[in-house]
Amino acid sequence: MDMNQYLSMFIDESNDHLQSLNDNMLQLEGNPEDLGIVQVIFRSAHTLKGMAATMGFEDLASLTHKMENVLDLVRNEKLKMQDYIFDTLFKSLDALESMVQDITSGGEGKADVSAIVASLQAIESGEWTGGETPVATTTAKSVESISSAVDLDEFQYSVLDQSIAEGHRVFYIDVLVSEDSQLKGVRAYMVFDLLERSGEVVKSFPTVQDIEQEKFERSFSLYYITTKEAQELEKSILSISEIESAKVIQLDQETLQQMTNQAAAAVEAETVAIATAVSQEIATAVKSEEKPAAKQPAAPTKQAAAPSRTIRVDIERLDVLMNLFSELLIDRSRLEQLASETGNNDLSDTVAHLSRVSSDLQNIVLKLRMVPVDTVFNRFPRMIRDLAKTLDKKIDLVITGAETELDRTVIDEIGDPLVHLLRNAVDHGVESIAERVAAGKPEMGTVNLRAFHSGNHVFIEIEDDGKGIYREKLLQTAIKRGVVTEEQGAKMSDDEVNQLLFAPGFSTADKISDISGRGVGLDVVKSKITSLGGNVTIHSTPGKGTNFSVQLPLTLSIIAAMLVRVGSEKYAIPLSSIVETAIVQREQVRNIHGNKMITFRESLIPYLSLNEVFGVPDFNDEDESETEIVVIRKGDRLAAVSVEEFIGQSEIVLKSMGTYLPSIEGISGATILGDGQVALIVDPNAFIK
Repeated sequence: MDMNQYLSMFIDESNDHLQSLNDNMLQLEGNPEDLGIVQVIFRSAHTLKGMAATMGFEDLASLTHKMENVLDLVRNEKLKMQDYIFDTLFKSLDALESMVQDITSGGEGKADVSAIVASLQAIESGEWTGGETPVATTTAKSVESISSAVDLDEFQYSVLDQSIAEGHRVFYIDVLVSEDSQLKGVRAYMVFDLLERSGEVVKSFPTVQDIEQEKFERSFSLYYITTKEAQELEKSILSISEIESAKVIQLDQETLQQMTNQAAAAVEAETVAIATAVSQEIATAVKSEEKPAAKQPAAPTKQAAAPSRTIRVDIERLDVLMNLFSELLIDRSRLEQLASETGNNDLSDTVAHLSRVSSDLQNIVLKLRMVPVDTVFNRFPRMIRDLAKTLDKKIDLVITGAETELDRTVIDEIGDPLVHLLRNAVDHGVESIAERVAAGKPEMGTVNLRAFHSGNHVFIEIEDDGKGIYREKLLQTAIKRGVVTEEQGAKMSDDEVNQLLFAPGFSTADKISDISGRGVGLDVVKSKITSLGGNVTIHSTPGKGTNFSVQLPLTLSIIAAMLVRVGSEKYAIPLSSIVETAIVQREQVRNIHGNKMITFRESLIPYLSLNEVFGVPDFNDEDESETEIVVIRKGDRLAAVSVEEFIGQSEIVLKSMGTYLPSIEGISGATILGDGQVALIVDPNAFIK
């Protein structure tokens, strides 16, 4: 069966399970006694193992299986979670993510995880140095490891059982070849050759053929009948060069029976797991629209899985759909104008119905591309946890507004810039525990990550309650590094000084670390956000904290806008940024400290003239006795923009300015109107500082 057709689905499902594992591991770390969370983690790991095995990614399946063994001890209350176990499991998750990324890039999911596997095996066997050992006897632990790796058929079991009854010794032997061995197949052959001289190998895992072809990592296991003692066997095996360890465990009839029962149960569970993984994660998603011909036997689970009601669609197909609908919208606008000009009632009715249908279609098309920022935010709690441990700090990450939606293309690009900003907030923003206590602050620092809509934009803020940015220190560092001169620095406002953090290579860190100080990498952050049509600003209070505010466009292809005219030019202002429209008398415009202001709702707000901002030559609002204004909003701040005439509300297609025109402040794009004319789309957020 060709599994390549399921590869993209496997990658998506694996990423979902890995994210779930990370989230639940963080929850378990906060409440290590909650076995309910352990059960959830175990099921996710089990499903991931089954999927990987089905797809043929043995390394990924093997590592997940080792994790599963440790989790099985925890859920059966034979092992208590401790810091060392958490750290090892988190390292395992990181390795699994690397394997999935390798598979995504066209690889086979290979990775050197020998150190992690050794740690997991040590935890499982009780040999780790963390101070807590599994509550089980040596034989029982050995049986668990055997049953998870090797199963016996009736004939093999009968041979072993009869051998024990006749006074022979039956051993389970686990051999580990050195990591630097270049000929592990040869070393394994030497072990088999040694054993077969004084006994009989009944069963091996992997099979003898696989071992001869070096289709194994570093270890192999086998059942062995002999008359020799365990210590003598172990010594003989270890005498072979490049054999790192040999575990020889003698079995009696009771442990052999227990082992066989557990092995049978393990094989049955494995079969069910793989069948469930294939049917639920692959077949159901691929054939969700087909009705099953016959009812399949229910899997032995506590609760039947609900049928999938979602499908995965390539983002390029959504791009094509959006472009086609954009063209349809332009034609709809043209039809509406023609119907109005001709006065044909039948045509007007048909166009009105077309408008209603296309409006509903428009809403669906737009929602298809919108994704909650939670898909980006949910990777940060684990990252902050690791950073806090590395820096020996206590950090509380507070996430709000994770349900805020952004266009998928922006979601895919914004992750890395946010990682830079969060790492800098934790490393250079929040003080050490000693510094916080000395400053009268709580030991635990707080980093707020919030997202919210404002007009036609989404704002993502990262705010810490750390030391803040000190203007003089920042300015002196900039002067020392030649970013600005002393004369330039003296004339700069606080906001302009803060923006120096985005200068290439600029850093305020006293020493460079792998995490680095505020400033390193921030030039990359700003260039990435700017390339997305966004902006980033900094607000800081020395001693209290710093706020990085990232403004991002929704980048929707279709928006509702108010069309206005200024002289011979037409502009579109997004409705999402408009509070209201009004008419003001010329004498109501005041000049306060060189700035034009008007009174609105018993408060003064800035007054801007659109013809002055864009230099429209054939209109001057100062010649008018009364002026139409559009009151726009950015967060809690308002401003009034004067125009010559309101044309009306319309659904417009947002077209990029491309590379033909440089980035113009206050313009977010252009649109084609129903009469074929081009109107510029105003970015109201650029007018409110």
